[in-house]
Amino acid sequence: MKIAISTSGENLSAPVDTRFGRAPRFLIYDTETGTFSLKENKQNLNAAQGAGIQSAACVCEEQVDAVITGNCGPKAFAVLDAAGVKVFTCENTVVSKAVEQLRKGELQPAEEANVEGHWV
Repeated sequence: MKIAISTSGENLSAPVDTRFGRAPRFLIYDTETGTFSLKENKQNLNAAQGAGIQSAACVCEEQVDAVITGNCGPKAFAVLDAAGVKVFTCENTVVSKAVEQLRKGELQPAEEANVEGHWV
């Protein structure tokens, strides 16, 4: 399974970013190999609008199965949902711990966006 985790850092010890669309980057983690790569999201960090949609399209290009983030707005959620990407939210944790929580079934897939658009 490939997972995109929103983060401001560059490794598994980095915090999960509370924002999806305006996260500085995504850590793409492959649970089968235990390896990861980074996908920069600078183009959407300061976008006037459409950051969530563009970020969702960006992670979909990576053919991920799931996203872990702090919050996900309605437009980004709709794009991810249409692509069959499950969204999981978590609070105040680091990337490695969030991945472990997902593996243990401690995170539940979101059924809808958990914030309004343009909340941050």
